[in-house]
Amino acid sequence: MSATLERPAPGLKDPRRYFEEVANDSRVASAPPVCLYLEVTNRCNLLCETCPRTFEELEKPADMSMELFTSIVDQVPNVARVVLHGVGEPMLVKHLPQMIRALKARGTYVLFNTNGTLLAKNKRREIIETGLDELRVSLDAAEAASFLKVRGKDMFDRIVRNITEFTALQRQMGSALPRVSLWLTGLKETVDELPAFVRLAAKMGIGEVHLQRLVFDDLGRGLMTAEQSLFEQTRADEEALIAAATELGVSLGVALDASGATEPGLSIKRSTEDSPWSTCRRPWSLMYFTAHGRALPCCIAPFSARGYENYTLGDATQQTLREIWNGPAYQDFRANLQGAAPPKPCQNCGLRWSL
Repeated sequence: MSATLERPAPGLKDPRRYFEEVANDSRVASAPPVCLYLEVTNRCNLLCETCPRTFEELEKPADMSMELFTSIVDQVPNVARVVLHGVGEPMLVKHLPQMIRALKARGTYVLFNTNGTLLAKNKRREIIETGLDELRVSLDAAEAASFLKVRGKDMFDRIVRNITEFTALQRQMGSALPRVSLWLTGLKETVDELPAFVRLAAKMGIGEVHLQRLVFDDLGRGLMTAEQSLFEQTRADEEALIAAATELGVSLGVALDASGATEPGLSIKRSTEDSPWSTCRRPWSLMYFTAHGRALPCCIAPFSARGYENYTLGDATQQTLREIWNGPAYQDFRANLQGAAPPKPCQNCGLRWSL
């Protein structure tokens, strides 16, 4: 039996909406994953108040080796989409451009999130020339004082300069790729800055702004608390701010969207499903690997539940992806997700934050 996970048909029509064509009604996944999340590093140069790695060591600091990276992607040769980030800052990884080029040579759609601090002049052209499809910049504030409070270091002006010069270089090179977008985590602390955030995006030469949901656990660390979340407790004035920012975006040519392929207003409302987590397709559509090769359910899990050992589904350094993908741990996870008592990382999806 081949060790690879090969799809019976070529990739999806739009890899940005990779999960919509995947069924989630069985313990066994009927097809290989259409997407891989590869945490190319768990190291970071910021101390964000909305990130669990600021408050605890999730795994020992590491970058994913090229050997492990190659081993994983070689086992899913027709994967449609690869996301090169997890809980760390991808631009810290020296061989990141090599990873992107290797994936683009396969025809894979590739993206990663960055905090923008390391997108210095000597790296910009190299990133553009890799053929990267998307570059998502997590800025989380429209002014330096708010940025410092949320992100832990005074680097706002550097990021704005880096990204502004990056988009200018793209225009100079005549390159439409990567698609650059600016991201703001939906916090009570910063929602009033959303219109200014849209203006800033336009000034930086960016045509997309995304309102990112806040995902938090029960430990109440930093700004990862229920009190800071917009989800299901948005006031009328906050909803008006979102509407105003959307209208402003139209006038400036900046599209305001939300995470999860939905619009901002809908993304912060509770699902009407009795068990909204059961509509999730991630355990049937994607695989997430940490820098050490640990298989986790999705990118939300590290933010929503403590203790990787409690929801590890496999180890790519010890098992093939075929063994992991429909192994006992994955099958049990899928079965539990369809029931009334979902796994810990999934218990509040659709309830406390949006799917």
